[in-house]
Amino acid sequence: MEEQEIKQIVNKKVSLAKVASMQLGLLDFKQRNAILLSIANALEKNISEIQFHNDIDVETAKNSGMDKVLIERLTLTNKRIEDMIHGVRSIVNQKDPIGEIMETRDVDGINIQKIRVPIGTIAMIYESRPNVTVDAAALCIKSGNAIILRGGSEAINSNKILAKIISSAGESAGMPVGAITFIDVVDRTAVSEMIKLDNYIDLLIPRGSGKMIEFIKQHSTIPILSHGSGLCHTYIDKAADIDMAIKVTINAKCQRPGVCNATETVLVHRDIANKVLPKLCKQFFANDTEVRGCKLTKAVVPEVKDATEQDWATEYLDKIVSIKVVNSLEEAINHINRYGSKHSDSIITEDKQRAEKFLKEVDSAAVFHNVSTRLHDGGVFGLGAEIGISTGKLHARGAMGARELTTTKYVVRGNGVIRK
Repeated sequence: MEEQEIKQIVNKKVSLAKVASMQLGLLDFKQRNAILLSIANALEKNISEIQFHNDIDVETAKNSGMDKVLIERLTLTNKRIEDMIHGVRSIVNQKDPIGEIMETRDVDGINIQKIRVPIGTIAMIYESRPNVTVDAAALCIKSGNAIILRGGSEAINSNKILAKIISSAGESAGMPVGAITFIDVVDRTAVSEMIKLDNYIDLLIPRGSGKMIEFIKQHSTIPILSHGSGLCHTYIDKAADIDMAIKVTINAKCQRPGVCNATETVLVHRDIANKVLPKLCKQFFANDTEVRGCKLTKAVVPEVKDATEQDWATEYLDKIVSIKVVNSLEEAINHINRYGSKHSDSIITEDKQRAEKFLKEVDSAAVFHNVSTRLHDGGVFGLGAEIGISTGKLHARGAMGARELTTTKYVVRGNGVIRK
């Protein structure tokens, strides 16, 4: 396909989504929920077809030599499909984020209200995970936004069938044509064109590799709310319950090592290192996880590999973990704030005062006490799903649900009031 033809296709679809966004924003709460219920029912009726197309992508990925962790992200098991459906239904049951009166005041004869409204047209550029197609669409419909979806080539068959099912189901329930728009052109020209269409697209959310996100940040003319990388930490404090610490830490790293909320670095207080490290490393080895440790870690468990300075700054997204022994709670906090990605960080301790210090001073989107970092998730947090996890500090931070996909506007009423 020629470059000019690709640009024409993208422009046509994006402009249609812009028109749809204005129509969708006028639908009431019940109408938007009816669309979501139609989508959930259609997904449930087409599980086998979704699985069939996903199998094609997975097989292609295996034949191309794709990394196992990336294949795991790509794979849609029956449970993951059922979780998507459950997520859509959960979103239906949430409070309407649109029209909320955030504040109101009367000033010199006028009434001023600040209300919550849709952002408008949102574009998602994402890699690997087909569930994002459904999650993003459902959250945007709930919040009255049109969504433009552009997934990666590795998931093209999965994304195409999902987009076809949900857009058809939505339109049959009264959704404006184009409110869910899928860009099925895998050529990168499509992305390069999309990120310049700020006259149509109000917000761009990239979700994928650091390289992809950095490219979009450098070249986009559209405001960006990025799904940040996940260099997450678990700190085992000197006052930790050791059995709990090991259980939580192993879950945080090993349950799904290829996701953004998996722990990458474990910090252990020096006072309990001799008690914790042998048991912890034994569990890591049992879970086929490579351990890289500092000198003090190696002194306790000689089998671990040497950690370098680069390890403290690396998001592995793999069965690899780095361990560092620290002298104090303050050193742990400083390490996280220096090397972390401000995503998800946890302290394991029975000392509430030390826990509160950690929760207050660690500068991350989500901080946890005696909880696995894997729990930083829109579904777990009661959002139904998430369109991403923002590690920035403007507009939205952390897991982003329907409410985070809104903005505000002032509505001012009076009776002939003029400026004096």
